[in-house]
Amino acid sequence: MTVRIVIPTLDEADQIGPTLASVARQEGPFEVVVVDGGSSDGTPEVAVREGHRLGLDVRVLSAARGRAQQMNAGAAAASGDVLLFLHADTRLPAGALAHVRRTLTDPAVVGGCFRTTFDLGGFWMRLWSLPLWMRWHRFAFGDRAPFVRRTAFEAVGGFPDQPLFEDLELVRRVRRLGRFAFLDAAVVTSARRFAQHGPLRQQLRNLVVWGAWNLRLPPRWFVPLYPYAPGARG
Repeated sequence: MTVRIVIPTLDEADQIGPTLASVARQEGPFEVVVVDGGSSDGTPEVAVREGHRLGLDVRVLSAARGRAQQMNAGAAAASGDVLLFLHADTRLPAGALAHVRRTLTDPAVVGGCFRTTFDLGGFWMRLWSLPLWMRWHRFAFGDRAPFVRRTAFEAVGGFPDQPLFEDLELVRRVRRLGRFAFLDAAVVTSARRFAQHGPLRQQLRNLVVWGAWNLRLPPRWFVPLYPYAPGARG
């Protein structure tokens, strides 16, 4: 079962190396494609260099800026039974792909994701990493390294072309086709935004935007509150 790992990037030169290192520790067969959205810090070159150093055959593509468009481009670029979407600042745990393959031996499972932990300690970060939150599909964010069968991904048309929560929309759609599995294994994702803005302040902003999405409000109303989305202010 070949897993195609798609990594969207935008100015991630400092993060892509450790992420690729976590991929290099996985059991094959797998493919790696980095899809860059117009980095100005040399991210594509760093990805190629680090991939070579790690013994990985990293394919680098360019796409219009926007995580959904970049991940769709990576998914369409080549074959692979399973697609795994990995943020450039998220590290896979040891044996991650073995967990994915074992989970997908159940034909009723169309996809799934990992638990999230952060590379920053403290009460709030531990609270948001509790397994209590991790088995609800509305918390199946992209930094949890979601994976999906290619057939299911294509059946729902891939990621919707929207500036935010394309990950949750994909999960919502593929769950109509079968079971979405929540793995006990945990990825480690960067808490740099929490460190920059303060854990409580950043999470409150996240919850406001997430709440607006759950209320099905037009994205133009809440995307400006989240400055990391394409076209947002801040």
